Amino acid sequence: MSSVLTARDLIDRLSAVDPDTPVRLAINPLFPLQHGIADVIATKDALGRTTVYVTESGEQFGPVPPEVTVAAGWHEPTEAPRRSRTDIAAQ
Repeated sequence: MSSVLTARDLIDRLSAVDPDTPVRLAINPLFPLQHGIADVIATKDALGRTTVYVTESGEQFGPVPPEVTVAAGWHEPTEAPRRSRTDIAAQ
């Protein structure tokens, strides 16, 4: 797969889910947060090529779920350390 996501790629991926499913932007691999989408805008660049922009709404919905950051390749899979009741009581 190309490192550039095309409109066709995006349409294919979105067509695989229920059309009433909310869509969010996952932003910033180092501190991943969910952001709302305001619009999709197509425009021409200086060479006359069309580029599509997905714009942020300004709404933030909290952290991106760990399974998303792993699937995106931003983070390695991790598990919370196991703690016994004696560990908790010692605190």
